[in-house]
Amino acid sequence: MRLRSLLFVPGDRPDRMEKAMQSGADAVILDLEDSVTPDRKPWARKDVATFLENTGRQMLLVVRVNALHSPFLRDDLDAVMPASPDAIMLPKAEGGASVSELAAMLGLSDTKILPIATETPRSVFALGSFESVAQKLCGLTWGAEDLPATLGALTARNEDGSYTPPYEIVRALALFAAHAAGVPAIETVYPDFRNLDGLRVYAQRGRRDGFSGMMAIHPLQVPIINDAFQPSEAEVAHARAVVALFEANPGAGVFELDGKMVDLPHLKAARRLLGGL
Repeated sequence: MRLRSLLFVPGDRPDRMEKAMQSGADAVILDLEDSVTPDRKPWARKDVATFLENTGRQMLLVVRVNALHSPFLRDDLDAVMPASPDAIMLPKAEGGASVSELAAMLGLSDTKILPIATETPRSVFALGSFESVAQKLCGLTWGAEDLPATLGALTARNEDGSYTPPYEIVRALALFAAHAAGVPAIETVYPDFRNLDGLRVYAQRGRRDGFSGMMAIHPLQVPIINDAFQPSEAEVAHARAVVALFEANPGAGVFELDGKMVDLPHLKAARRLLGGL
């Protein structure tokens, strides 16, 4: 399952849902949570359910519901689950226990779950527990907006878009948690959607660090994110050369390639890259 770009769309904006399908995103996230005011949520549920029922699945369709102990969650699920979304995004998830609780509410459905794993202080201490529910997940992402707001922090970001030390730690832990669970690690959003140069740097940094995709809040961000998380021709050629070198010499563990040493970790990285094409 390729998840380079996941585009958010407000659940009460059917016009934007149609446009999102033409964006080139790998997934569209139909939002019933933060982008929809409480008085609009009944309308949003109907709009999302209708869209799910009537739209072909050229891409992954994800619904972000409200948090587990929100008074809105049960109504969210009752409205959208009959229309079979590909995945449910769970905000304010606090480790594997939250995933298990939501899975129990979904019953026998095989719908996958995509947790937002770092939106409360308690959630940070439960990141290692997602491995226990890995079979229920289609990925793992993190958030950098709710947590600083809860802590009363003035900002989570430096001027260049990178994170201040507390949130850099949280980002790294979420990245490690996703890889420990063996699921795609999804970078969080870049809020300044008009700053496409800043987005490009941010997305490239995410791929450099081990994220496999990123969430978007505007269609203009999608091509840049897709490009950042798509291996270049040179990277693919190098990965194939590494694999071929090991296959031709099954008894050896270290080689020289293009003037540099390659060993088993390089082989593992090459196979991961090629497996994601």
